[in-house]
Amino acid sequence: MGAYYDEIEIEDMAWDADKRVYHYPCPCGDRFEISRRQLADCEDIATCPSCSLIIRVIFDPLDYEDEPEDEEDEESQSE
Repeated sequence: MGAYYDEIEIEDMAWDADKRVYHYPCPCGDRFEISRRQLADCEDIATCPSCSLIIRVIFDPLDYEDEPEDEEDEESQSE
């Protein structure tokens, strides 16, 4: 994968309860986003939906290991 625009600690990101993602401002004017589920899956790349920049999120994977499955996934499994 190409170079990261930056490396950001999870504590420096803001939680958006409506979209259920952590976000961080992108220079293009949009926001980098990463979900708690992605963090639980040990993914550390936050993407910007408006441009090609990416950041690496620094976090402790153990803080997210008990993250429940997405509600949509649970609903489809129960049917």
